[in-house]
Amino acid sequence: MQKIHWGELTPEQFLKEYWQKKPLLIKGAFKDFTDPIDANELAGLAMESEIESRIIARMNGEWQVEQGPFESFDKFGEQDWTLLVQAVNNWSRDTQSLLAAVDFIPQWRIDDVMVSFSTPNGGVGAHLDQYDVFIVQGEGKRRWQVGAPDSSLKQLLPHPDLKQVSSFVAVIDEVTEAGDLLYIPPNHPHNGVSIENSMNFSIGFQAPNNQELWSGFADKLIDENLGERRFPDKERTLTRQPEQLEQTDIEKLKAFMKAQLDDDKLFTPFIGKYLTQNHHALEILMPVTPIDSEQLADILAEAENTLVPVSGIKSLIVPFQHQDLQPNETSFLYINGESFLINKETITLATYLTKQQTLTTKKVKSLLTNLKNEQLLTNVLNMGFWYVE
Repeated sequence: MQKIHWGELTPEQFLKEYWQKKPLLIKGAFKDFTDPIDANELAGLAMESEIESRIIARMNGEWQVEQGPFESFDKFGEQDWTLLVQAVNNWSRDTQSLLAAVDFIPQWRIDDVMVSFSTPNGGVGAHLDQYDVFIVQGEGKRRWQVGAPDSSLKQLLPHPDLKQVSSFVAVIDEVTEAGDLLYIPPNHPHNGVSIENSMNFSIGFQAPNNQELWSGFADKLIDENLGERRFPDKERTLTRQPEQLEQTDIEKLKAFMKAQLDDDKLFTPFIGKYLTQNHHALEILMPVTPIDSEQLADILAEAENTLVPVSGIKSLIVPFQHQDLQPNETSFLYINGESFLINKETITLATYLTKQQTLTTKKVKSLLTNLKNEQLLTNVLNMGFWYVE
C-alpha cells in the first residue's frame, strides 16, 4: 500500500494542527488508487452471518435501516441506498493493507476499516461520530460536507436504528474522487452523498471512554479476585464530628482506589489485553493438530510456504518493568488479548509478529535463533493467530 501524498503537509504537522482539532481533505492523497475490494466482493461479505452489515436507504422520503446478512439486494433499486460492512479488513488482507498508510499513529488506536458501497444519492444522513476517521474515496464520486462542533445541533432519530443531526454550516464542501482522503475528527457533523455508484473506505480509530476503561478494569479485579483487600485504617485519630466525612478520609479513599491503577502488575496486563481484543469477528485459524518442533521444521523446509497473520488481528508490545522480573524480561507481547512474556532474545521475532507482515520461511529461519523463539512462534501458530499458507 502506498503512503499518503501529503502535499505541503507532513504527518507531524497533521497531528499538531488537525488531529482531533479540525477536518482536512487531501485531494489525490493516493495516486492511481485501486479499490482493495470491489462492490461484488463487499456484497458477498454482507451475506455472511458472522460479518456485521446494514443497508441504509431512503424510500418514499422515509429513512429505512435493514441489518444483514442479506440474501439479495434487488429490492433496494438503483439509487438512494448505502451498504455498510464493518471490519472488512478482518476478512480482506488487501483492505487490511490500507492501515499501512496511517502507521504514524499507534496500532492500538485503530479499530477497523468499514467499507461502504453507495448508489446515486445514497448516504446515511448528517451525523456525528465519537471517534476519528480517515475516509478514502474509492470508485465513483461523493459529495462530502463537514462542519465544526456545534452545541446547537439537534439530535434526530428518523429511524430507531439511525441517529442523525440537524443541518449544519459546512467548513468543507467538496466532491471526492478516487484517491482523495478526508479526515474527520470526533464530534464534527458530516454528511456524504454519493453522486454515482461509489466505494468508501473508512479507517476508524478506537478511543475508549472512562466508563469502558473503569468497567474493564473492574471486571479484571472481580474475575481474578484482586480487589478483596479492605481499606486500611491503622492511623485513625480521634474525631469530634462522627457525622461528617472528612476531606482527609476522602483523599485516603481515593488513594486506596488509585493504588491498583498505579500497580503495574495489575494495570499493564489489563490494558494490553483490553487494547488487543477485537470488537468484531475474526477468522481464527487454529491447526487441526498442534504444531510441534518437528512439524515446524517440516513447514520451514518448504521454501514456498509463508507464515501469514490472521487479517485484522490486533497485537502490541507493552514494555513492563517490575522487581519480580529478571532485568531482561522487560516486555509482553499481546495478540488478541493473549499475553506472551518476551525478553531480549525474543524481542526481534515479537516485533515482526506485531508488524503483521507475511514472513517467508527463509526469514522465519533467520529469526529462530533459540528455543524461546521457536516456542513463541509455535504458540502463536497453535492459537490460530498466524497460519501457514
